[in-house]
Amino acid sequence: MSKIGVDVPPGFTLTTPLCQVYQKEDDLPAAVWSGVRENVERIERDMGKKFGSRDNPLLFSCRSGAAMSMPGMMDTVLNIGLNDETVEGLAKATDNPRFAWDSYRRLLDMFGEVVLGIPHEDFEKRFDKVKENANAKSDVDLTVDELKLLCDEYKQVYKEQNQYFPADPYEQLHACVKAVFGSWMTPRAVKYREINNIRNLIGTATNIQTMVFGNLGDDSGTGVAFSRNPSTGENVMYGEYLINAQGEDVVAGIRTPEPIRKMKEVLPAAYEKFLENVDKLEHYFKDMQDVEFTVEKGKLWMLQCRNGKRTGVAALKIAIDLVNEGICTKSEALLKVEPTHVEQLLHPTFSPDALKSDAYTKGVVAKGLPGSPGAAVGRLVFTPKQAEDMKANGESVILAREVTSPEDVGGMWAAAGIVTARGGMTSHAAVVARGWGKPCVCGCSDIVVSEVNDTLTIKETNEVFRAGDIISLNGTTGEVIRGGIEVNTPTLGGGLGLLLSWADQEEGVMKVLANADSGPDAMQAAGK
Repeated sequence: MSKIGVDVPPGFTLTTPLCQVYQKEDDLPAAVWSGVRENVERIERDMGKKFGSRDNPLLFSCRSGAAMSMPGMMDTVLNIGLNDETVEGLAKATDNPRFAWDSYRRLLDMFGEVVLGIPHEDFEKRFDKVKENANAKSDVDLTVDELKLLCDEYKQVYKEQNQYFPADPYEQLHACVKAVFGSWMTPRAVKYREINNIRNLIGTATNIQTMVFGNLGDDSGTGVAFSRNPSTGENVMYGEYLINAQGEDVVAGIRTPEPIRKMKEVLPAAYEKFLENVDKLEHYFKDMQDVEFTVEKGKLWMLQCRNGKRTGVAALKIAIDLVNEGICTKSEALLKVEPTHVEQLLHPTFSPDALKSDAYTKGVVAKGLPGSPGAAVGRLVFTPKQAEDMKANGESVILAREVTSPEDVGGMWAAAGIVTARGGMTSHAAVVARGWGKPCVCGCSDIVVSEVNDTLTIKETNEVFRAGDIISLNGTTGEVIRGGIEVNTPTLGGGLGLLLSWADQEEGVMKVLANADSGPDAMQAAGK
């Protein structure tokens, strides 16, 4: 990214072979740790800050970087280097104590969960209690003193779990590097690779990057975006951002983000720079890009990019458009459409007649965000295990969650569709569902999901749906519908026919025979 002129915070990378070393030895060689220190000192000179300083501390993030996109499956830790002393230095250097203590409580939360395995819910309960006592609706409503209290509460979580938060910045950094390398073999990451047939990779890299802050005030923010619509393939910027926030706030659904286009109104200069950077990335990689960014005091920083996950419909349109726009060749475009994308084009949609029926129009009980298009009908379940068990018995299921996490991937894969009460269009649920071609309705604030009681309650009417009840999802419109709605299977043709004609023009293409058991199947295989 740096080499092509994209605005990236200074940093360095520990490459994928070291992931294999860590998996075998449970540590890294002394020479690697010496190299880490040397690179930190280089960045200190470049930035004019000191890692661990009590006056103007340099902070780092530690991020995963696998060769293939695995959204949300591996770990990230932000604000590395903060402790009881450096937080005061950060407050003084930025003249913003609220920002400093907000950053510290985030580190305590992320380090505890990612590095030490403390359940996130333990921190979330303390967070909710402090907000309730302060009559605060959101984290941004908490004062400096309330954030200091929250940090003390988080430290109590460590004590209750008999865990230790290291004050030494290098000890923090070493532990975070190990955690990121270790996340390659977590059950969720292994399951995701198994589901997506990702093989022959030796591990993840670890990127250590200078922290830039989106939570410094109303001239700062963070966001996630796609250079094209990952649901439809339309050539428009698609994404979300939050003012005065850090990256995990967007993807975790902690606050409902704003559409990326509105960033033009509040941070116009940063937005124009953002468009310029994304265009560079798309032309360089010759593909639709999924990017994360931060705006610090009006200055844009691009944190990472990868080829974006997309639906089958989007993959087809993007491949054709990239050729028409002169960004890639036909041969390159063919490689961007995976077999699973073609399979998705045959997934069910609601029939036109069904969309006009009373069962549909009068059966819509809630509406959220259209996270991933398509139609799904199934029995309601509330845990990943329920979804996997019922799918194994031949049932079609709809997984309902307050918000999904990477640990839910097994159940998400088993489900015909997914609905969440929280989270935006770039939330974990939406990104993973789009990559798998599964309908998803996310950020559905009309519902209350209780995993304790196995119920989904409609707020306005108090109608209650229980485990086993049949519901339908329209991922294209974001609607949740009572009961089962008729679905249609789309036919081949149009853009897919064009793409297949390009494949026929390639040299050395194998002849493919169809297995057709009926006249209609044979006609469809022949494209008639």
